[in-house]
Amino acid sequence: MTVALLLAVPINLFSIAVLSAAIYYRRHHRPDLMLAYIALNVGVFTASALMMSQQVGMAVAFGLFGVLSILRLRSEEINHREVGYFFVALALGLVNGIGSSMPLLMLGLNLLLLATMFVADHPRVGRRMERRLLMLDTVHHDDASLRADLRQRLGGEILRVDVSMVDYVRDTMRVDVRFRVPRPQATGTVPAAPSATAQEQSEARPLAAPSPAYGHTQPLERFR
Repeated sequence: MTVALLLAVPINLFSIAVLSAAIYYRRHHRPDLMLAYIALNVGVFTASALMMSQQVGMAVAFGLFGVLSILRLRSEEINHREVGYFFVALALGLVNGIGSSMPLLMLGLNLLLLATMFVADHPRVGRRMERRLLMLDTVHHDDASLRADLRQRLGGEILRVDVSMVDYVRDTMRVDVRFRVPRPQATGTVPAAPSATAQEQSEARPLAAPSPAYGHTQPLERFR
């Protein structure tokens, strides 16, 4: 049991480093949550490994998982993507702590969890889909005008709109919007502006200045 546990320690540390630093931090750049994932994983791994070494029943181990799964980070709101990393960090600690006696199964589950998070949170998978909760300063009475307004404000393709509140007194409405972010255009040389036509140039030509000698515009000098 001791040899298996000594093998599980570097595997768990390597797995949580890949999850928190190589996957999460490189994509979302939040060192505070990266530290929280590492601390959670190491704490769960230590507790589960200690319980298994003391021959604690499996029901107690899953009871620990249930208690930890209802914890919330109350310092600030986290989104559902970060909650997903939270549960995977917790699962890695339990898998490596409880499954240390089955190294092949433990390695396979580690690879499965890491590969799942790498693919599911890849920038090419769903990153262009975004959600916004907006308070509009006008009330739209039909879906077409609402979607046109949101398309102009957000600059993307509107996929779904849910109206959660309409205030006719203040003339406001609250909407929950899912939209697709347009792909960024490739950077390159900015095309030159088209040259003005002859008519536009003649219209844009400034008026002739008055002649200082006769008080008329310069073309009138031919009548002298």
